[in-house]
Amino acid sequence: MKYKEFDIEKFETPVDIDFLQENGQVDSISDGIIFCSGLESSFYNELVIIDGQFHGMVMDLQEELVGIGILEDTNEIKEGMAVKRTGQPISIRISDKIRGGVINPLGESLYRGKSDTEKNYFVPMFSITPPIMSIESVTRPLETGIMILDTLLPIGKGQRQLILGDRQTGKTQIALDTIINQKGKNVHCIFVSIGLKMHYITEVIEALKKNEAMNYTTIVATTSSDSVTSQYLTPYAGMALAESLMKKGEDVLIVLDNLTKHADVYRTISLLFNRPPGREAYPGDIFYIHSSLLERAVQMNEDHKGGSITALPIIETLSNDVSAYVPTNVVSITDGQILLKADLFNSGQKPAVDVNVSVSRIGGDAQQPIIRQLSKGLNLIVSQYYDLKELLDFGNALDEESQIIVDKGRILMEIFKQEECAPLASGETAALLYLLKKDELITLETKQIKSFKLLFLQKLKESEWFDELNRIVQTEKELGELLEDKILTLATEIRQAIE
Repeated sequence: MKYKEFDIEKFETPVDIDFLQENGQVDSISDGIIFCSGLESSFYNELVIIDGQFHGMVMDLQEELVGIGILEDTNEIKEGMAVKRTGQPISIRISDKIRGGVINPLGESLYRGKSDTEKNYFVPMFSITPPIMSIESVTRPLETGIMILDTLLPIGKGQRQLILGDRQTGKTQIALDTIINQKGKNVHCIFVSIGLKMHYITEVIEALKKNEAMNYTTIVATTSSDSVTSQYLTPYAGMALAESLMKKGEDVLIVLDNLTKHADVYRTISLLFNRPPGREAYPGDIFYIHSSLLERAVQMNEDHKGGSITALPIIETLSNDVSAYVPTNVVSITDGQILLKADLFNSGQKPAVDVNVSVSRIGGDAQQPIIRQLSKGLNLIVSQYYDLKELLDFGNALDEESQIIVDKGRILMEIFKQEECAPLASGETAALLYLLKKDELITLETKQIKSFKLLFLQKLKESEWFDELNRIVQTEKELGELLEDKILTLATEIRQAIE
């Protein structure tokens, strides 16, 4: 059988290949993501414009289609709408007057009272970790003002210290106290809120304003009502802002609240893109998204202006399960962890730090010499105290030596209790540590210790030598006999007044 010959060129629809390289159209929409045909030259993490007004980011490159996450929470995107490449990676817009601002991941101001007329520049949200030859060891302390941390779990500039615990155990409060304690210390603070409720973000802003901390703080926020893509980008936007400041030689503290929510958002995105789920339904690259984020927090050497990024990621656990998938991932990325336990919090031990599980891998390298010297042995006292306390709870009798350890531990844990938004100066911490070292508080009853501490710190701050004490702690290796005598004399006066 002989077939009729056809002129195929007559039946072909002319296609502008160059047009398809740069443009496309929406083929399908699904819960905040879209699939587009065309966009042949697009690359991963590229910013695209949908219908000339909506922003999206390339997140999935398939053989036929391109998967795009929508940054705006909108229902106005329809099938058939035009999508155009920008040729630029997704970036955050940063102004020269970023301090005190509340912005979204694209750098757009969310705070109406903030002027938007200053000069802007753009920084890509995704970047590689600084080369190892440009990084310096962590040796400079970043004081939290929280006594139990500055003595037992010190944090250094350039360190990544994880804060984890169940809901309502004070994780965010530790981060806020640390931000408040940076007042006057030339540290730019960034608070990253990932998909939290608006009233929660408002409370954070009000707490920082009340303590005059917004002047040196920037908040990068998305709420639970924002798109999943926008929530996913939030910590990367905050880290990009931190990097831009670090490259200028500034010290930056960034709080990531919280990465559990971030992992959940990424799991949602991955399932929408039909990526195969793994353990606990998380995708296989869940470790990468957090490691590529946190490993950008470093201490640069002097050849690269000596700036630093100190990261405090927050992870929410369920029933103190530190061995869950996401917590173990982030523990392995960071330089230590601070575990907060609900039973300690409910018993009134605030901050509710579990010293037995918590650790700082930087340790004394990031402490002032005087604080490091006075803190020696405190970890052992706390550990022994909790072990012996269990015996006492069951009615067991203790020998004299064990009873002394229990008394020291009891006093130490009372001294470690601290009110919210009330960070201690380094001189206050050193004075209290010196009294503990000299067993000056051993005769006090538990109920007297709080009164003693409050009155002692009040009189200490009112004294003429308080500024000198802070200077000595910051610059010297020993308190000196004169200051030691003044601390002991003041303690004796306060003790006599309350006994």
